[in-house]
Amino acid sequence: MGMSAEDERAASPRDEEWPEAEKAEKLARGAALKWASGVFYRPEKLEGLGHYRRRETQRNSSIQSRLKSTVQSYLEGISAGLEQLRSAAQEVQSVCQDLGAARWALLDSADHFQGLQQMRELMEEHVQLASVVQVLPQIFSVHEVFSHILQLLRGQHLLEAHVELMMVEQLRDDILSQLHLRGLSSAHATVLSYFGGLQDLNERLAKQLWDIVGSSLRLVREDPVLFVTAVRIIEREEKIDDTLLLEAAFLPPGRPKGWRQKFYQILQDTITGAHFHAPRLDAEGPGLAKHLAALQKDIVAELHVVKDLMVQCVPAHYNILSVCTATYHQALSSHLQEILREDLDKQGLFLLLEWALRVYHSPEMMGHPDLLPEVDVSALDPLMSSELVDQTERRYVMKVKASVFEWMQRTLEVEFKEWFKEEEPETDHQGFFQSALPAIVMQMLNENIQVASLITDSLQQKIYNMALEELEAFLGRLREALVQCGKEHQQDRAVPKYYISHLLAVLNNNLALSNSVSSLHPDTACREVPTSLQAALDRMQKKATQLLLEELLLDLQPLCLQLPSRKWLSGSQLVGSMCEVIDKYAKDFSRVRKPLFTLLLAESELLVANQYLRALLQKRMVCKSREQRDQLCHRLLQDATQLRELFCGLGLDQSQQSLEAVFALRELICLKDPALLSLEVLGFITKYPDISDEHISTLLDIRGDVSKEVRHVVLEMMAQHPQVVPEGYRPIFSTILVPVPELPFCLRKGKCA
Repeated sequence: MGMSAEDERAASPRDEEWPEAEKAEKLARGAALKWASGVFYRPEKLEGLGHYRRRETQRNSSIQSRLKSTVQSYLEGISAGLEQLRSAAQEVQSVCQDLGAARWALLDSADHFQGLQQMRELMEEHVQLASVVQVLPQIFSVHEVFSHILQLLRGQHLLEAHVELMMVEQLRDDILSQLHLRGLSSAHATVLSYFGGLQDLNERLAKQLWDIVGSSLRLVREDPVLFVTAVRIIEREEKIDDTLLLEAAFLPPGRPKGWRQKFYQILQDTITGAHFHAPRLDAEGPGLAKHLAALQKDIVAELHVVKDLMVQCVPAHYNILSVCTATYHQALSSHLQEILREDLDKQGLFLLLEWALRVYHSPEMMGHPDLLPEVDVSALDPLMSSELVDQTERRYVMKVKASVFEWMQRTLEVEFKEWFKEEEPETDHQGFFQSALPAIVMQMLNENIQVASLITDSLQQKIYNMALEELEAFLGRLREALVQCGKEHQQDRAVPKYYISHLLAVLNNNLALSNSVSSLHPDTACREVPTSLQAALDRMQKKATQLLLEELLLDLQPLCLQLPSRKWLSGSQLVGSMCEVIDKYAKDFSRVRKPLFTLLLAESELLVANQYLRALLQKRMVCKSREQRDQLCHRLLQDATQLRELFCGLGLDQSQQSLEAVFALRELICLKDPALLSLEVLGFITKYPDISDEHISTLLDIRGDVSKEVRHVVLEMMAQHPQVVPEGYRPIFSTILVPVPELPFCLRKGKCA
């Protein structure tokens, strides 16, 4: 159903005034239509239309009655509020009238106020004068109080003296404060002059306090009351300082005194001066040890006093035990640095390192059970910084290195003299030659390494590295001494008398050093010998072996010079004599340990084989007939067999012998068909790759039946099959030089003969 025109005209002003009402009405109509369409969507539902109409009518009536009641209550409240506003407006108007009247009354009384101002000023002046009158007796008695305070100080009645001193200071400060507030700063000098004795009394009191604090460690044991009195006075002054700094607009002269800070400073200076500034008679060796032991004893004892007695005499916020601990720690750190500036010997450096890194933290000092857990230096900086520790360790290593060098040099000099004595070297229980040198050297190095292990692992490693370096250098000097001994022996083979025996002892000593070096390493899991040191040991062994072989060679050379010869071919006892010489040396070689004995045998056998081949190749013996070749082959077989059996009997395995080259060379000479020489030579050079064309050419000359064509074929074959010397091969022929054949003399533009 639509609205009539009158309703629209009547509603339009309301809608313009209340647009929300129109929106609400539209929503309500829409909701009603939706509800009705949902209820009456079937014809049979229209029968209940009357029932629904009655229910909705009742419902509307109930809502309207509640709305009317609510509106009525709101209207009554508005009416009461309006009435209160009217009443308040009337009261405000009345107050304004009263204020206006009061303002006019005040304006009328302004002239009278000027008289009151003069009265106020007179009153203030009267109050000030009254205050001055009250303190006049105190002001006049100031000098008398000064005298009394001085008597109290002389009698060490410090608390009473300080009380009177505070009263006089308070009087002076009040006067100065009043002058400051009134801008009368020019009068300050007069007041300060009048109270001039106050400064002297303060200084006297302070001096007695600092004397007490300086003797605090003794007083807390003997007379703690005096020390407690000093602390109480210091705390009084500290509170006055705090109050003036927080509240006062005027700071009196001499404030803040800062006596608590001065207390700490005096205590620290006393500790430092008592132990760390005293002159030392001896800063090295035993003197330094006594000094450090005294420091240890005194510091522990004094910390006990602080912990057990002094802590009870001062307020808890002083943290007196921590302050004293830090003072001792810092003073010790500086003191150790001062000591380290001196040129300490190795014992002094070791003592300092041990004391700072071990003793200081041990239960005998700062880790003492009676000091723990209150005394804890772990939170402080290290007594010696890591840089200082490293620097000191290096200084210690240098001192030890100089000492080791000197000791080793003396040992070497003694050893060198032992070589020239008219007696054989000493032997061990197995009869092997030896000397005390390895034991002395290894004991000295091992002791230094073990001593360093008492300090730090880093120091032990430094000493170990130094020990290896010094041992390597010592081996070099020992080798030079051995060379010098060899030179003197070359000039006179009778000097030293037991030259060979001492060389054998040197070899045994070198082996003992080599076996003992690995035991020096701090880490038992790492037993490797450094390459450079092993090379030095090898050079030493090689030099001693070389000198022994030179001796053997000197005895063999007269016999080798007779090779080859007609006498030799005919069956002389030349090789038998050589065997006697070798056997004699082998008996000497038996005085060295097995690996060295085997080495000497192998080197001697190589020397014999080399000298035998050298004599054979350099003499250029030429067989002029087959019978001579057979005779030569027979002699070579006998000699080589005799020498091989000798060395096998001495213990040298046949596979380790170089005499096999003599047997192989004999096969080349005994070959009946020269045409097969190229094949034999190929096998020979394959087995002995260090042989040269000159050696082969000399062997072909010895045969005496090799034609130029066969020689050319053999040399051509060698050129086509160059040999490479394998690693580990023991050279035999490369050290043998054969004479170059003389070229036939040729005329100019002529043919060679």
